[in-house]
Amino acid sequence: MPLIITLIGILLLLVLISYFKWNPFVTLIVTSVFVGVTSGMPLLEVVDSIKEGLGSTLGLIAIVLAFGTMIGKMMAESGGAEVIAQALIKRFGLKNVHWAMMFVGFLVGIPVFFQVGFVLLIPLVFTIALKTGMNIMKIGAPLLAGLLTVHGMVPPHPAVMAGVEIYHANVGLTILYAILIGFPTAIIAGPLYTNWLTKRIHPIPPENLAKELVQENSDRALPGLTITLLTVLLPVILMLGQTITEVTLVETNQLRLIFGFLGNPIISLGIAAIFSFFSLGYARGFSKDNILKFTNDCVAPTANILLVIGAGGAFNRVIINSGTGDYIAKLATGADISPILLGFLIALLIRIATGSATVGMMASAGIVAPIVATMPNAPSPELLVLATGAGSLAMAHFNDAGFWMIKEYFNLTVKETLITWTGINTIVGFTAYGFILILSIFV
Repeated sequence: MPLIITLIGILLLLVLISYFKWNPFVTLIVTSVFVGVTSGMPLLEVVDSIKEGLGSTLGLIAIVLAFGTMIGKMMAESGGAEVIAQALIKRFGLKNVHWAMMFVGFLVGIPVFFQVGFVLLIPLVFTIALKTGMNIMKIGAPLLAGLLTVHGMVPPHPAVMAGVEIYHANVGLTILYAILIGFPTAIIAGPLYTNWLTKRIHPIPPENLAKELVQENSDRALPGLTITLLTVLLPVILMLGQTITEVTLVETNQLRLIFGFLGNPIISLGIAAIFSFFSLGYARGFSKDNILKFTNDCVAPTANILLVIGAGGAFNRVIINSGTGDYIAKLATGADISPILLGFLIALLIRIATGSATVGMMASAGIVAPIVATMPNAPSPELLVLATGAGSLAMAHFNDAGFWMIKEYFNLTVKETLITWTGINTIVGFTAYGFILILSIFV
């Protein structure tokens, strides 16, 4: 019954949004109530789950999107996004700019969360697309592939680090194997898949966001490439500092504590946003009134995005609290299969059921690790971490907050978002698993 109710809820979601054209926020809340009530949850617990899911999802993302959008607005108004776009086009060529975006996403995504990397780099996608007339998915899809791949498999991302601890894997080897596997995976899910994708999807960038993230005044002198890169990469630098000090210094070291604070996504993005007011604002001749107007104007278009993302988090929490994830985990543990495959499958099924890559990876690692501990010839713990991470990435759909973020930012239909977001996630997950099996022959 838990699986059937979840499937009916997903079908209801599809029908209400695609056929009846209901607002996604309203639809997600209605569907969350339906799944909770029909699963037998107490009515007040359904309401509490919706509040918990919406609140916990927006707790980080709302601040990240606000600061990230302000940085993007300053990049747009100063011409910084155009400067980076021109540099990428000059270095890689217009025909290969989608490869550049995949490389940028892969590198930037190593020390930062997916949402942080996305909001930092989305102004580049809009700028290149609108300045060159290219299909926005030609540039955006490879960026998503690069960010996603490292998000699910490369330490120091939290779920991956938790997997390293649970499986007792070596961090250095995990990073090495993750890069060996992740780079070709990102190529297949990014530039190569994009060639097929862009023949079928031609979205028009949302006008309100495009207006905020792309510079219209070409008369103003453009900022230098160095100061622009420093501004946009400042959060990455601070988070990288946090990662390095966590690996090299003891917990009580003062420098580690300082970077632990500065490298927090909220603090690092806040610092970068304030820095952008000076580096791309006052230094470019903008007045304090100009900067106040920019920061006020750019936040408004994100309101609907935040509502939809929050509702996606509510749907996610109701499904988790209804016990569907636990039910799937119990079914999977009864199968007599390879630990690498078991880790991948449990993470995949729980990701499908709950919409959370973190929950999928944590639950799968917790189930598989005790089984592996009893085996005389256990597989490489590093490969177990990566297999679990790969499974937690695949098949993302309506109960994933990222699904609705990508839909709104790129102005996609539900069907187009399934082809784009679900497609990229699934290719990343299954392709990475294939490379893990190949690597397991030699490790």
